[in-house]
Parts: sequence; C-alpha cells; structure tokens
Amino acid sequence: MHAVEVKGLVKTFDGQLRARRGRSRGAVVRALDGVDLAAEPGEYLVLLGPSGCGKTTLLRTIAGLEQPTEGEVLIGGDVVNGLPPRVRQIAMVFQSYALYPHKTVMDNIVFPLRAEGMARDERERKARWAADLLDIEPLLRRKPRQLSGGERQRVALARALVRDPAVFLLDEPLSNLDAKMRATARDELKRFQERVGTTTVYVTHDQAEAMGLGDRIAVLERGRVRQVGTPQEVYDDPADTFVATFIGSPPMNLVRRDGVLVGFRPEHLLPAEDVASGPRLVMPLAVERMEYLSGDRHVYGTVTGIGEETRMIARLPATVATPLAAGEVREFAVPADRLRFFDAAGGTRTAPVPVGETP
Repeated sequence: MHAVEVKGLVKTFDGQLRARRGRSRGAVVRALDGVDLAAEPGEYLVLLGPSGCGKTTLLRTIAGLEQPTEGEVLIGGDVVNGLPPRVRQIAMVFQSYALYPHKTVMDNIVFPLRAEGMARDERERKARWAADLLDIEPLLRRKPRQLSGGERQRVALARALVRDPAVFLLDEPLSNLDAKMRATARDELKRFQERVGTTTVYVTHDQAEAMGLGDRIAVLERGRVRQVGTPQEVYDDPADTFVATFIGSPPMNLVRRDGVLVGFRPEHLLPAEDVASGPRLVMPLAVERMEYLSGDRHVYGTVTGIGEETRMIARLPATVATPLAAGEVREFAVPADRLRFFDAAGGTRTAPVPVGETP
C-alpha cells in the first residue's frame, strides 16, 4: 500500500482569479493535468520543476489546502478528497516556516497539540523529545526573532513532528537560507528523515536539493509529471528532452543528426584524443570561450558538420590537460554508450541509433 497516492489529478483555476494574484489573464488555467504519482512508506519523494509547473499546487492538494477538480488523493490507502487538513495525518512545513513571532519556541512547537486538547505535561514531553531530536532544546525559551534561519527551520520541523504525522509535506523550506546555510540544512533534513522514517514529499525548484535529498524525484512541467526515478535515473536516462535539459548544470547538450536528436552530458564531451577508441560520435568544436570553475573547465563552442550548427558546452576535469584556445577548431568526441536519443518532433526518448567513428 502506498503512503500517498494521487490518481488522475486535475486542478484548474479561474484565469481572472490568477490574474488578481499577479498571473497572466486567461479563461481557465490547468495547474495539474492528469497527475498519477505515489510515494512509498518511508520514502523521500521530491517534486522538482520550474516555477509555475504545478508542484506546490500538487502538495497543497495532497494537504487538503486545495480541492482537486478531478481525481483522487489517497493517504494510507484511504481516499481523503473533501477531508480537511487536520484529519489527513499530514504535517506541512511552509517556505516561511509560519512561526508565531510573539510565542516562544516551546509554545510554537506545542501549539497544534494544545489545539487538539492534549494535556500540558504530555504536550511538553513530546515537545522536548522533538527538540532534543533536532538539537534545539537550548532554544525553547527564545522567540523566533532570536533564531537563525536554520534554527527556525528546525522549530518548524519539531512542530510538525509532534503531531506524529503519516506524511511530511515540505514546501521549499530552504529557499530563505543563504547558500552556505542551505547546504548544512539540506544535510540536516536528510539525517532527520532517516532517523524518523516518515514518508516525506518535498517541493523544490533547486535540482541540487532534489538530487541530494530525494530517494526518487518526480520532474514536473506544465502540470504534468514528465519522469519519476532515482536521482541517477533522471540524470543518466532522461525520459525526454525537457528532463534532459532541465536536470544538470550545465544541461545536456542536444544536436540533430540524421533526423534524430542526440543528447550527451557536458562531462562526456571530451577532446577526441582523450576518448578511448571504439564506437563514438566525433564532432568539430569551434571553441568560443572557457570558464574555470573549481576543478573544472567549461568550454563553450559551436559544432558544425553534424547536422545544423549547434552551440554546446564541454565540462573538462582538471586532469584533462589538453590545451585549448578561443578561436580554434578541435575534434571532440563522445563514447557511444554515453549518447541518448530523442524523437526530434516530440522530444521523447527513442531507441539508440548506431554511430561510427565519425559523423
């Protein structure tokens, strides 16, 4: 039995209402367009996609903050359509953390338990247990304004944890943190989920978060799920050109060859002399410029002589010592087993096409 499942989920919004919220005007906006998706017990499932793809709407529909236009939401195998959030066995952590500024950390954590009528001794015991688990017990008497962003995040998690939810729903909880703090907080979130073992559905537009946190990633675009898989699966074997170019930094290169789109990651595009002999795709790259990023060199250039002229990026490790200069044309190559093939019209993945030593 799935911990969370949505079947044929459709969510539409009136275009005029969305216009008042700062969105473009229109008749009806289809925020979710027939989504089928499930999270397994104890799984960390990440919803990843660009702004406006429907990931937050999907999370809010699972939570009961939005009602589906069509389809079903199931939690623990039970259909929960129409049920309010408080009876869905979920706990949600928002982007803003939604802490009460005038209450202490202790009062923020026990607030949902007080609302349920739990006895004071019991709710404080649960609050101290959660605070100890998240290493914030010394902060229980402080107010939110006295906390760092990472500490506020842990308070919000503790408040969610004391409710003993079947599912955690996290809506971009790291977006308000700086880059250094986000890396630390991401590690803490992963360790926290591994300790408590609660099914977690996590929304983000940041692929580094998705790749670092998710057991599986659901990639969304325009209200549809384009691919669900492990981080390695969506990176190495994208289902279509959207996933191929959305996942990865730099994204996958795509070139047209014999009516097919051929894709390969920048780290697999190397000077031809550095690629082992055997089946490979060789192409002339006109070098335009280079960037030095940590231990990598990003080589930007244009490929000619293999279908239409195409711009692409090669990511060379520091161990590749081949000298390159802007303005020169050099042969680059990709091993055949690193090539991915897509339908040129629809962008969907197709069967491999044999390649020889040259285009």
